[in-house]
Amino acid sequence: MIFMSLEQQIKDKALALGFDAAGITDAAPISPEHVAHLEAWLRSGYAGRMDYMHRHLEKRIDPARLLDGARSVIVVALNYKPRESMADGGSGHCERSAAIRMADSSRGDSPLGRVAQYAQYEDYHPFIKSRLRALADVLRLRTDGAHRFRLCVDSAPLAEKALAVRAGLGFIGRNHLLIHPRLGPQILLGEIVTTAALRPDEPVGGSCGQCNRCLQACPTGALRPDGFLDARRCTSYLTQYGAPEEWNDGIMEYWSNGGTPPHHSTVPPFQYPNPLRGWLFGCDECLLACPYQRNAPPCANSRFRWYHERAALNPRAVLAWTPEEFEARFHDSPLRRLGLENLQHNARLCRADRVP
Repeated sequence: MIFMSLEQQIKDKALALGFDAAGITDAAPISPEHVAHLEAWLRSGYAGRMDYMHRHLEKRIDPARLLDGARSVIVVALNYKPRESMADGGSGHCERSAAIRMADSSRGDSPLGRVAQYAQYEDYHPFIKSRLRALADVLRLRTDGAHRFRLCVDSAPLAEKALAVRAGLGFIGRNHLLIHPRLGPQILLGEIVTTAALRPDEPVGGSCGQCNRCLQACPTGALRPDGFLDARRCTSYLTQYGAPEEWNDGIMEYWSNGGTPPHHSTVPPFQYPNPLRGWLFGCDECLLACPYQRNAPPCANSRFRWYHERAALNPRAVLAWTPEEFEARFHDSPLRRLGLENLQHNARLCRADRVP
């Protein structure tokens, strides 16, 4: 009989539950390098309106503060790169979809607003958490219930990308995403912080080398050449948190003036002609430009439901939806947290993009 370590049993069970990769690290604080970068980012104001990033910083950099007596962190990754068949209404997705939507948006009076690929699936938070719970149950059974756990899926202050690097799941790229050497950057993370003492994995290393395609692809300059992400300029941030009201007013005035910037405008030049550039929710520009993304395998988990009708939405139709219609369409979607009012605001900006 071949002996299998507890750590290997955990990883095998994670794969059986539908995750694409799993790694283990200890519950020590993240590296001083990551701490220094995070603190400098916060001081610079690049977090914008994400006030939660300033709260519980001591827990964010030290997972042991999330759970008394924590010894280890199990990190899992779920690949969401769409399969090509999804673009045709099948059970999967495709890289061509962005180009297809852009082409379709130029036809007639029915522009299509783009939705980030992760948000075309069901909400990943309950999907990942339910499987983390099953994984924790296995660990609890293997250790006779001697240990405690805390499950994390964006819901706790945790520097998950830094922990994923330490757990051997990849490196953080210039696009500020975790890049798995095989799975690429289209991965969603979940963690189990536990009091069990598990043997940690070694980091795998890796880097972007001389590649800066993501910086070139970013339409607003949010990816700064000094290595920081200015979230206030990020299209994904703007679709979720909105721009300052004076920016929105300036954009609308820009279009009403036939494409002439308004006098005394406080809108930064990058905001013209439109900060959203056809994105209704999220943005995939830097991600799709990454060579690791092109070479990565597609999503293999058929239980992670994908909705082809969410890939692109007609802004005019969005503006006509009632709260009941919105709830019926997106009750299990990340867009539900955005809310109808904010989605309709984005739809107005997408339609303004076609006024001239």
